[in-house]
Parts: sequence; structure tokens; C-alpha cells
Amino acid sequence: MLDGAVTLFLGGDVMLGRGIDQILPHPGDPTLCERSVRDARTYVELAEAVNGPIPRPVGYSWPWGDALVILDRLRPDIRLVNLETSVTRSEHFATGKGVHYRMSPDNLPALSAARPDVCSLANNHVLDFGISGLEETLDVLSRARISVAGAGRDAKEAAQPVIVPGDGGRVVVFSFGTTSSGVPRSWAATANRPGISLLPDLSDDTAAAITAQVSRVKRRGDVVIASVHWGPNWTYAVAPRQVRFAHRLVDGGVDLVHGHSAHHPQSIEIYRDRLVLYGCGDLIDDYEGIAGYEQYRDDLRLLYFATVERSTGRLTALRMALMQTHQLRLRTAAPKDCLWMCQTLNRLGRGTWIALDAIGLLELTDRSPSSLG
Repeated sequence: MLDGAVTLFLGGDVMLGRGIDQILPHPGDPTLCERSVRDARTYVELAEAVNGPIPRPVGYSWPWGDALVILDRLRPDIRLVNLETSVTRSEHFATGKGVHYRMSPDNLPALSAARPDVCSLANNHVLDFGISGLEETLDVLSRARISVAGAGRDAKEAAQPVIVPGDGGRVVVFSFGTTSSGVPRSWAATANRPGISLLPDLSDDTAAAITAQVSRVKRRGDVVIASVHWGPNWTYAVAPRQVRFAHRLVDGGVDLVHGHSAHHPQSIEIYRDRLVLYGCGDLIDDYEGIAGYEQYRDDLRLLYFATVERSTGRLTALRMALMQTHQLRLRTAAPKDCLWMCQTLNRLGRGTWIALDAIGLLELTDRSPSSLG
């Protein structure tokens, strides 16, 4: 950590269920209720058909692979990911859903391997196994001392931010879900029902309600993150209402918007010197053998490292490490893939420019409208 600054690791969707769960030391029940796939081990077989045999069981750190080396090298002060998996033995498949993600609680060390400080839970898979599955997820994460934001046993708990103390100030993490990402409205936490912190819409009034809560919590030196699960899958398009909503959050005191839902990275923006990640993409999943979306290169995964000035909330640096999933494990991506990702992010960018640095990391450069450094 630089004097007066905090470096944040921001990861996209971490989906340790289904096929990933099946290669870990304690696989849960592989039964699925999908239209075409009834056994989670099918997703392992699909990955093996593309990139060769996967040993079973693998160690708990296997899904993270080379990402753990990068995390140890860059040493972020805070680690935040969107955990898009129910951690439960529940057999109560949520109705009306085509895909259900579940990992065995005995495999939780596969999450702990990355040492997350906070997991965002306000997404469209954390209740895949009903309220009982959510409650078990909350219990398991609590016992592992992993803080969660965006879900709880009632609306008050679901809306509470996670506050991570630190030298010179705190990091405050709020987490919200939206129906545009596939969250059923019935998953919203209420005064007497567990659920997630679900936004009614992306209106200015909703943004104002969030920023009013931010103003009540934020202290001098705090860095406030809004982690938002929003938008459909498999598209680079970011809806104008998402852009306006992100801007209103920043106007009201949020220092960084951590967006996720689409299965691949989306555009990056610097608004009023604050970082807006509209979509971080997937970080860990079992999609390796699934065909049909090759144009998005969803085999490529980004680790985001943002350095933020505590006194102002201003972004001073953004570096990204590009990984590739191979045998359901993250490995360092090839230089040609790093170049492809740079070109893609620059094509999508909202006034930002990404280049490769001397050690192969992707870096936000001074071609951004805001002068960083």
C-alpha cells in the first residue's frame, strides 16, 4: 500500500459450483435440473474434450492456478470478488431457473485459497437452492470468517455494507443485484425473509437512496465501493441507464463501481477521477468446453488491481493481469491474447486507453481523459 492509498483486487464472477465442485476433494451431489445436462460431471468432460484430462481430485488451489502467483506478487490490500455460487448441500432447486450453481461446503477451502476479504452475494445464483441454501451459504462463509455483502437473513442485514478497517481509513463495500442480470424479484430480502439486496430499478431516486446510505456511513479517508450485478450475458453493450446510474453513484460519494454479470469483460470508464468497471467478466467457471460464444473470448479472465487515493477517492493506477482458463484452472495468458484484450478494451473504452506494461500487465495509461499518477 502506498502512503495515503489503498490497492484493491477486484474479481468478477467466481463460480465454484457445478463442474468445478466435481473435481475438488469433496464433490457434492452432481445432479442437475438443466434442460440438456443432468450431471455436473458432464461439464468436466466437456472441458477435457477441449484441453485434455483433468486429474481428480485436484487441490483446493487448482481453480486459481497462476492467479495466486499474481496476487502474491502485487499484494493488494483488499480482495473483493462476486461469489456466484450457493455453498450448500440443499437439494431444493429454485423453480423457474435453467441453471443452478452449488458447491459442497466441504470444498470451501477452494474459495479461501484466494484469501478474499469480501464476497459480493447480490447475484442471480446465490439462491439457486432456495432460502435454506442461502442460509447455509451465510453460515459457512461466517464460520470461515469471510465477510459478505448484499445478502442476509432480512432486508436490513442484506443492505448493510462490509467495512474493512485499515491504516488511514476503511474500505466500505456495498453490494446490489438487479433483475436485468436474471435475479428474480422474489429473491429480494424483506423484513422477515432472507434474500439479497435487490434494486427496484436504476432510477435517479434509487441512486439517491444508495448515496444517502453512503453519506451516513462514509468517514474521512474511507474508500466506498458499490458492487453491482447488472445487465444481460454475452453482450458488450452497456445500457445508458447503467452509465447514468454509475455516474449518479459517484456524484453521491461512491469511489468505485464494481460491475459484473456478463461472462466477459466490458468497458472501463474514469468518471470524475473514479473508476467504473461496467463488467469484470467471469473469473472462475466451468464454461471451458461450451461452444457458441467464441467471439467474446470468454476463456480470457482479468484480475483488476486498482489503486485509490484515500483522501480523495481518486484512482491513481489501474493494472490488470490476463489469465486464461485451461483444464478448469487459470494460467497466465499468452502475449497475443494480452494484445487482443488491450485492443478489445480500447475499442469498448469510454475515453480510456489500455496498454501493456514492461512486465506484461495491462495498464490504464495517461491517454485517459484523467491524468493518472
